[in-house]
Amino acid sequence: MSQKNSAAAKESNKNVKVIDNVSGKESNFPILTGTEGAPVIDIRKLYAETGYFTYDPGFIATGSCESKITYIDGDKGILLHRGYPIEQLAENSDFLEVCYLLLYGELPKQNQKTEFDRAITLHTMLHEQITNFYRGFRRDAHPMAIMCGVVGALSAFYHDSTDIADPHQRMVASYRMVAKMPTIAGWAYKYSLGQPFVYPRNDLEFSENFLHMMFATPCEEYKINPVIAKAMDRILILHADHEQNASTSTVRLAGSSGANPFACISAGIASLWGPAHGGANEAVLNMLNEIGNKDNIADFIKKAKDPNDPFRIMGFGHRVYKNFDPRAKIMRETCHSVLDELDIREEPLLDLAMELERIALEDEYFVSRKLYPNVDFYSGIIFQALGIPTTMFTVLFAVARTVGWIAQWNEMIEDPNQKIGRPRQLYTGSAQRDHVPISERG
Repeated sequence: MSQKNSAAAKESNKNVKVIDNVSGKESNFPILTGTEGAPVIDIRKLYAETGYFTYDPGFIATGSCESKITYIDGDKGILLHRGYPIEQLAENSDFLEVCYLLLYGELPKQNQKTEFDRAITLHTMLHEQITNFYRGFRRDAHPMAIMCGVVGALSAFYHDSTDIADPHQRMVASYRMVAKMPTIAGWAYKYSLGQPFVYPRNDLEFSENFLHMMFATPCEEYKINPVIAKAMDRILILHADHEQNASTSTVRLAGSSGANPFACISAGIASLWGPAHGGANEAVLNMLNEIGNKDNIADFIKKAKDPNDPFRIMGFGHRVYKNFDPRAKIMRETCHSVLDELDIREEPLLDLAMELERIALEDEYFVSRKLYPNVDFYSGIIFQALGIPTTMFTVLFAVARTVGWIAQWNEMIEDPNQKIGRPRQLYTGSAQRDHVPISERG
């Protein structure tokens, strides 16, 4: 499951010279170049050469791996999957085609696409005993808590795909994770409602199947709306992978120890759950509820501009994209198509969101700082329009991101340079001291 005909990072004829001002020792470190992005300084021998290591909280300036999967240029607003712009993939591909691309490195031919789609479809069911896991949770348990537990438990049911040294088992595990995640998510939602589980259907496309498991009941036939199904497919594409973010790095770090793939993906889900990561679209809805109605927007815009006020307009700007989020334009179009299809004109919260979008796009404060609506702003509105509760927002994110996690995990396993993750630290605690008997402590 790796990309063909792709060059590895190359050592340039340049290097960085480091001179220790204390000892006077001089060390040289090579500069590596990739196919895109800034060159990097290879500091793997820094500690051995100098006795120093780097201090980089959050790994903001540290490349932890070499990857051929996803490239982001935050300044230019570029997102590429295996070299293909996200805009082209969202417009011309379906989600499973993007899954194939991320896993194998190339867009599939027709026979490969047919075979891959069928293979994923045949893995969508869950072992029947897994239903007992759901019944062990409280009905009001957060769906992400359920997903963490159920996904981690999959290794207890699928022993034939946990040997990470076997390429075939890695492939089977990869297919299973992509296929079963919508079922796990749909069942988590149904369990929270007290409704019966809806089993996957082999006659439905991936996104159609997901919607069916979320919203169908035994009482009547659930009719798939093609506009909604297309919107869900685009949402999944736009969230499929995003380079070395917190959850992806978590999956890689867990996998570096040799942990089975189900445990690694469960770790990724736990990381995604955080409000600073996957919970951003839920935070958008919470903010809109706080604003209340359109008459209050001006006051909250003023609060957002006040550097002494902790209030922030959620869903605008992005930590990586300093210009614009390339996914946002596609998500905006998708959002408006959903609202038009559902004929939503007077829903207060959605009306409020659209007015906030209009004002922010015209306000000099936001425009000059390039604080444009991002993908989380629009995805939250779409989910709200579909009647999906905020507790499920991050769950849908996890369904989409699973293929990215799996692709990154596979790449890490196959990388001969990969080592077990072991970050260093800048220790600022007490220096070594001797133990004092409790009777002598002052």
